[in-house]
Amino acid sequence: MSALPLQGIKILDLTRVLAGPLSAQMLGDLGAEVIKIERPGGGDDARAFGPPYLTDPDGKANNNNSFYLCANRNKGSVTVNIATPEGQDIVRELAKSCDVMMENYKVGDLKRYRLDYESIKAINPGIVYCSVTGFGQTGPYAPRAGYDAILQAMGGLMSVTGHLDGEPGEGPMKVGPSIVDYMTGMNSSIGILAALYHRKANGGAGQHVDVCLFDTVIASLSHYAQIFLVNGQTPPRRGTWGNGGMPAGVFRCTDGELMLVVGNDGQFARTCAVLGQPELATDPKFLKNNDRVVHGKEIMAIFAGLFLKKPVAHWLDELAKAGVPCGPINDFAQVFADPHVQSRGMQVKVDHPFEHELSLIRNAITFSGTPVKDYRAPPLLGADTKDVLATIGVDEAKLGELKAQKII
Repeated sequence: MSALPLQGIKILDLTRVLAGPLSAQMLGDLGAEVIKIERPGGGDDARAFGPPYLTDPDGKANNNNSFYLCANRNKGSVTVNIATPEGQDIVRELAKSCDVMMENYKVGDLKRYRLDYESIKAINPGIVYCSVTGFGQTGPYAPRAGYDAILQAMGGLMSVTGHLDGEPGEGPMKVGPSIVDYMTGMNSSIGILAALYHRKANGGAGQHVDVCLFDTVIASLSHYAQIFLVNGQTPPRRGTWGNGGMPAGVFRCTDGELMLVVGNDGQFARTCAVLGQPELATDPKFLKNNDRVVHGKEIMAIFAGLFLKKPVAHWLDELAKAGVPCGPINDFAQVFADPHVQSRGMQVKVDHPFEHELSLIRNAITFSGTPVKDYRAPPLLGADTKDVLATIGVDEAKLGELKAQKII
């Protein structure tokens, strides 16, 4: 088996909470050595984001919760107080041998510590320095802090998410998971990888990569935002309705619900046949997809009545035979029990000090030549401080001194 794609790349990760840590985790999965810098005592802010926590073998309270665990595997944890001159010296010394440095502090915060891009570039010209923020390094909002939900609101995502106008519960709605953080993490990884390729192909020069949640959520709106740019109108909230092929949405059956997306005219005809109403496919109001979009409420109401006649399993089976895209609405227990999910190995086991077989979600990328097979558990706070600092000449005596001064 070949080495992992990023073997030999070293990353100094000063990010906290979710977007930045997710990006560093992705790169760690792919073989990069990731050194996570955390505050002595408290660590990453995510460690205090509430239960559930792993059970400590000694019954003690701990800071290994689900929020932290989801974004910090395949890293080493080093505790350094960067508010102290000695801590800043440690980070700068580590940065000298790193390919990438990542941070998600407010714009300008790290400059006072001489840990900003220009300061690090001065000691390591080839560094790829990635800043992850709410609003970016420039612009009137640059100084602001930003969390996922705020950017879902400000970036337009919530304006097109939620129940249809006129339905109970109408109005803007946040997407459940921190989806903007996740997408920003992916953009950060893409930016870092592109900058590393540029460095290799163009003489070794590093650069500053600026990624923010606000840019990410706006770009993610893709065809929704493009509709506005074409005609000046914001698309309406569609609830569970699709936004391309029609009809598409959640349909209630005798014992539950399913999701259906009719992507073209052929699928529409086959769906009508499955539902026992083949004549609908030749009705002039529904003949072409654009016709069905215009008469969306009518065809959705007709389909709603037909689906109510039989159970979910019946419809899923018949629609699958007809080649019509559809699926059950699974909760997480059903997701991880799904035979396809199991065959894809989406749940992986790692050996954590508190739990011998801790379940995590695997990296979503599959390689034929350099498969990601081994995962290391998210580290306990400061677990790798001694080993990592030894690489920059910190011996046992100095280590004790730094601990006594609460620098590490």
